[in-house]
Formats: sequence, C-alpha cells, structure tokens
Amino acid sequence: MDLEKLITEQRNPETMNLDQMTIKEMLSQMNKEDKKVPFAIEESLGQIEKAIDHIIQSFNHNGRLIYMGAGTSGRLGVLDAAECVPTFGVSPNMVVGLIAGGPQAMIQAVEGAEDSILLGEDDLKEIKLTPKDTVVGIAASGRTPYVIGGLKYANTIGASTVSLSCNKDAEISQFAKIPIEVDAGPEILSGSTRLKAGTAQKLILNMLSTCSMVGIGKVYQNLMVDVQATNEKLEVRAKRIIQQATDCSPEQASKAFKLADKQVKVAIVMILTGFDKEQAINKLKEANGFVNNVTKN
Repeated sequence: MDLEKLITEQRNPETMNLDQMTIKEMLSQMNKEDKKVPFAIEESLGQIEKAIDHIIQSFNHNGRLIYMGAGTSGRLGVLDAAECVPTFGVSPNMVVGLIAGGPQAMIQAVEGAEDSILLGEDDLKEIKLTPKDTVVGIAASGRTPYVIGGLKYANTIGASTVSLSCNKDAEISQFAKIPIEVDAGPEILSGSTRLKAGTAQKLILNMLSTCSMVGIGKVYQNLMVDVQATNEKLEVRAKRIIQQATDCSPEQASKAFKLADKQVKVAIVMILTGFDKEQAINKLKEANGFVNNVTKN
C-alpha cells in the first residue's frame, strides 16, 4: 500500500490551520479527535475477543504473549509487557515486548531497524518462539517490515498470530490469523501516529493483557489479587485489597498478609475459608489460581 493512501498519513481537514490555532482551540480539537478512538475500537471487539481467547490458551499451556513493533508501536508493547509483572505477579518472561532495534530503541530511534524483515524473525528466534506462544504484531501503518517478518516466522512455527494496525486493509493483516484493524481517522498532526493511533493501540493492549489475566485467575472480583508488594505503597494496597475482598478489619488483613508471606491471594483464601497457608496454597493450585473456585465450595 502506498504511504499516501494510509489513513494515518492523510491530512486532517479539521486541523489545516493547526499552526494558527490558539492553545485553547488546539486542545479542543485534539480532545474532539481523541473521542473518536473508543468508537473506532468498538467495531473490532469481536476480533479482540478472538485474540484474547488465543492468549488465554497460550497461558494455560505455559506459552507466552509476545508483542513486537517498531517506534511508538514497539514502545507501547514493551510498556504493556513491563506493567504485567507488578500488576499480576507474573514472570517477566510470560509477557514479552520486542522493539525493532532492541532496548536502545525505547529512548532513541535505531535507524533502519524497522525496515528489516529478517530482524523480526531473528528477534523471535532469540527468545526461542514456540507453537504455544501468541505473537501480537503492532504497526500503526500496518506495513512495518520488522513486524511482517516476525509474523511470517511465527506462522511457520505454528504460534498464534495477531496483528494490530490503525489502517483498514493493512498489509500485516495478511500475515495474522487474527487481524485487528482500527480506523480512527487522520491525526491532528499529519502522520504523528503517537497520537490517536497510539491511543488506540494502548487501549487495545490494555484489553489484551488485562482480560487475558482475568481469564487465568489473576483477578478476584475486580481486585489485583496477585499484585507484588515490592514497596511500601504496594504493601498498603495489598492489605487494602485483602480487606476489600474479605470485609475484614485492617488488623486481620495485616496479620493474614504476614502469615501468607505477603501473598495477597493466599491471605484472602485463608480469611475466607479458615485454611492455613499451606492448605490455601494447595487449594489455589487445585483451582488453577481462581479464588472463586476455592471459596464457593
């Protein structure tokens, strides 16, 4: 697809005089354009649901969720992967973010990296991609060679493949078992896909990771019961989660938190069932980590 035909590269008729607008006018127009993003995503919820089903299957078979992209798209994938560790208490290897050019590209563009089909394949080989994994290729333009190379290789391995683009009839969609295409219209600053396109990608990545984690028992009610209490703020949050889940007193929450060796989910089961720590751990294992499946019996 020619670059000028991409919706993400076209000029927005509402902002042809962007350089002449007052700050208030710019903010108003930017906010107006941003409001279009959730409605554009709504049209793709069916495809997003299919992607989440595949990710849950990967997790249930000891597979991984692997994001890959270049530039802003790559950075958003790395961000979402990194945030899964403290939020859901998972290993850093369970959700992986790959960016064209490597870690250096998070803060400085690595020229030419995104144009290499082989680099996408090499990066997946480096992390030993398996058929159990789900690869999500992210590209606002929908044509990034790095992502195409990764998706093509993932298909040969037998991994699940998902593409996420912000243009209709995107090239990368041809290489994904589950293509997600979101058209939120041209950016207020022509071609600056860190704006609406980036917002759309971030919202969808939120959906993919959060809903998949719910699907494997990392959430009880709407609480982050596998949160890692790695600092003072998170310890306070962890104890509060225990209180909210069990309607216990602050003192009971603190005691259970300590007895459970700071494992929030274990502490909740201990309070709700009367089990000791070892019993709670064993029951959670039997229930595949779902608190509801322990407490409803």
